Amino acid sequence: MTAETLNALATSSGKTHRGHVRPVNEDAFLDRCEDGLWVVADGMGGHDAGDVASRMIVESLRTTPMEGSLAERLDRIEDALDQVNDHLLHRSTKEDGKKHIIGSTLALFIIENARMGALLWAGDSRIYRLRHGQLTQLSADHSQVETYIRQGIISREEARSHPDRHIITRAVGSHEDLFLEADLCELSSNDRYLLCSDGLTRHLEDSEISDLLKKGTADEACQQLIDLTLERGAKDNVTAVVIDIN
Repeated sequence: MTAETLNALATSSGKTHRGHVRPVNEDAFLDRCEDGLWVVADGMGGHDAGDVASRMIVESLRTTPMEGSLAERLDRIEDALDQVNDHLLHRSTKEDGKKHIIGSTLALFIIENARMGALLWAGDSRIYRLRHGQLTQLSADHSQVETYIRQGIISREEARSHPDRHIITRAVGSHEDLFLEADLCELSSNDRYLLCSDGLTRHLEDSEISDLLKKGTADEACQQLIDLTLERGAKDNVTAVVIDIN
């Protein structure tokens, strides 16, 4: 399928903001609507680390060829991310031999045609779908508190203030072998997808996200999500990418 055809299948908008507390924006996003590829990356490790990691992911995927079948494109994407992972691990070793964190979460959405797409993710940046007015979280957080929730140790509400809420169990740059979770998804006309960093879900409930996604164009919904997060204090960087399947 050509870029022109893919571009006709979807419209999208992406926005990011440093927030009110962090001195540097360690989030980055990619909106390759013409190629059916969207990415949100949330860096970890502080200035000159987290922002480097997220931007390295985005810049690598910005130039990754998107020709061929969905399987072929996913193979090239995974190869590019493996190279980024190796580079970040090498960079994380200081001259004294000690390691310091340079990594990034990843939420990626790619479409092949009007019927089929795929998701890739690592960490707690999320992928949502709004279909027929119903919001569904398609990704599952790779985080310590999500493990506690699944084990019945804490509730989802308790997870919001739990001291381990910032511990991520998977990320690009965190392990020698990159472990990405993947899933295929069937597309439907009028689906609306959201990729976002945890700076957004830290302040907004799913019900609020759903309400905002039901309104306006992709660009308007994206701006409203960012604006409400900023109104709530935006203690972290915040990024949202909204995709409409035409």
